[in-house]
Amino acid sequence: MAAIDLPSPTRTRPAPEVGLDFPRAWVEFTDPADPEQVFRCDLTWLTSRWGCIFGQGCHGIRPGRGESDGCCTLGAHYSDEDDEQRVTEHARRLTPETWQHFAEGTDKKGRLKIDGGITMLDEDGDRQTRRVGGACIFLNGPGFPGGQGCALHTLALKEGREPLETKPDVCWQLPIRRTYDWVDRPDDTRYLQVSIGEYDRRGWGPGGHDLHWWCTSSPEAHRAVDPVYVTYRPELTELMGAEAYAVLAELCEQRVAAKGDRKLAPHPADAGNRKADPKRKKPAQA
Repeated sequence: MAAIDLPSPTRTRPAPEVGLDFPRAWVEFTDPADPEQVFRCDLTWLTSRWGCIFGQGCHGIRPGRGESDGCCTLGAHYSDEDDEQRVTEHARRLTPETWQHFAEGTDKKGRLKIDGGITMLDEDGDRQTRRVGGACIFLNGPGFPGGQGCALHTLALKEGREPLETKPDVCWQLPIRRTYDWVDRPDDTRYLQVSIGEYDRRGWGPGGHDLHWWCTSSPEAHRAVDPVYVTYRPELTELMGAEAYAVLAELCEQRVAAKGDRKLAPHPADAGNRKADPKRKKPAQA
């Protein structure tokens, strides 16, 4: 999610989303850096024209909060201690000019406060970014002089870094989903299968079906000039490694170049392939 000054779009009813179940084209290849690991990648998703539209028509996961929150309403759960420590160290460089909730996340001396400051426990006792004003404490609202959106994202851009360096893992990975499975071969050998695909509503768990709106299934968010594998090169490289990403990029380029192949299992939310999900209820007016 970008953290820049953006025009406020006129609120409109979200366009119907496409269904979750449709044909997909997958490709598998051995990790060049690890022969015991195999990547399984969703070419339908990775060659789609999805793009983040935060501040440019995003309807958000909660009704009425799309313009301000996007997908940041719930805050971010840390993947592990290293994730939290990394984010904390970067957050120490935020200032009142770049972070709207600086006062809520620091003590009286302006020093970053962890527990009860930037971090809270969810109902299961898991650590996540604290919610302030109904959204993540690092989210700057519309009209904030330092820029709307994630303060950690803004920090990265100002320092010439990739946002994946400063933001929680779950934030920079969305909407890419990486999963692991051990696969047994008939010859009694096994390999680790790493799947790289779309983080659709199901990725959120049972509650994902109740989200007000989700961008990967929305034709409104499938208008990017470049495909996902290009726009998410830094993130995919971090998730897969440079050598594996190079293989993936070549396979994606082959699919894009082969006009006939692109017609095989295209993403239905892309232009020309759109078909609404008849089972999904129309969302309420934002």
